[in-house]
Amino acid sequence: MGKLGLIIKREYLAKVRNRSFIVMTFLSPLLLVAMVLLIVYLTEINDSEKRVISVLDESGFFVEHFTASDNTSYLQISDIDLQAAKDSTLSLGYYGLLHIPQAANVEAAAKGAFLFTKDNPSTYMLDEIEDIIQNELRKERLTSLGISSEQFEEVERNFDLGTSTFDGRQNLKGINEFKAFLGGGFGYLIMMFIIIYGGFVMRSVIEEKTSRIIEVIISSVKPFQLMLGKIIGTSLAGVTQFAIWIFSATLLLVVAALFLDVDLTALNSSQNLALNGMPEMQSLATGNESEMQRYAQELFDLPWVTLLVSFIVYFVLGYLIYSSIYAAIGAAVDNETDTQQFIFPIILPMMLAIYVGFFSVFSNPHGPIAVAFSIFPLTSPIVMLMRLPSGIGEGGVPLWQLITSILLLIVTFIGIVWLAAKIYRVGILMYGKKPTYRELLKWLKY
Repeated sequence: MGKLGLIIKREYLAKVRNRSFIVMTFLSPLLLVAMVLLIVYLTEINDSEKRVISVLDESGFFVEHFTASDNTSYLQISDIDLQAAKDSTLSLGYYGLLHIPQAANVEAAAKGAFLFTKDNPSTYMLDEIEDIIQNELRKERLTSLGISSEQFEEVERNFDLGTSTFDGRQNLKGINEFKAFLGGGFGYLIMMFIIIYGGFVMRSVIEEKTSRIIEVIISSVKPFQLMLGKIIGTSLAGVTQFAIWIFSATLLLVVAALFLDVDLTALNSSQNLALNGMPEMQSLATGNESEMQRYAQELFDLPWVTLLVSFIVYFVLGYLIYSSIYAAIGAAVDNETDTQQFIFPIILPMMLAIYVGFFSVFSNPHGPIAVAFSIFPLTSPIVMLMRLPSGIGEGGVPLWQLITSILLLIVTFIGIVWLAAKIYRVGILMYGKKPTYRELLKWLKY
């Protein structure tokens, strides 16, 4: 085994034998599952509470139209004045009071309608009440123009525009958003892994530098070999821990669902609120059986193999690039406090990739911003994974963009490792001085 192999083995064993590593490897899945179960429990409690709104309709135009929904119940009250209705609603602990005054017509009654609550009502609840009143206003206005109730229902019938690709494949609403969320999830995993385990590489370098062990090691190993060995060894330890987390957390969730009678579908309870703010996704919840089958088929047809292979490729290349920078930072400073001035510039591209990537891929996955961020090496591991659920080739990511992105990552990795090795070579033996950006540039010239 060569020197690089020995360094990798040493770093890997040093990490996996560490007591805190072992504890967190097996404790983290327990904490994660416990958090999920807590969220499910709190969600069930939240869903079990229905808000009750008293309705004092003095006009009589809306009495029959306020019916209970999933989270709201309406209680009709009458034969009392407004102040008495307020006092009664407060004493009974109801959420609010909807007052519709006496009026000659629906238009005037709606204009005087008012909702009284203890605090600011949610947008979802206001939209629900406003939709009921607005529907009656439309009916009244059309009736005044000579439109019958039957004709009104025909006017109100929803229209859905059919869409299809040129080869005859039917498009589905909301599927692009799902694909972006799926790719974003992969990208977010890469970002979190880089932040967590890149920090491990940095701290490992700082520890060896401050303990002066590095002075002994560097006498028999080249700085580049030592840096690369630390990066690979730490990443292998991280992958081992990550794999154990995924397996054990999945197993614990299955056990909890089977033996503790936990309904994990409660996590979807906020679906209606999300759909209310994203109308194009409503067909996912309200579609008929054949429509849901088409959605299921669309998800089944996603390029899962391409996604998983691409995730591994972009994960490895992205991690190697950023961990090289973390190693250089660790070599340049004497303690973790001094690293703060260098950390933000590293995290900034990943943050931009997450937020700008979501906005650009949602609106136009093939637009100039989405394409540029998916090719730029410091953001491509995240943004390209947001675009890849659409596939490669026609209708998806052009093959040349994927190849260009990967090649740029490889070239960037070689370049950053070369530059980081220069900083590492000088900084690893520097003590007692907090480096500046100008000094780091000088080290690159040595």
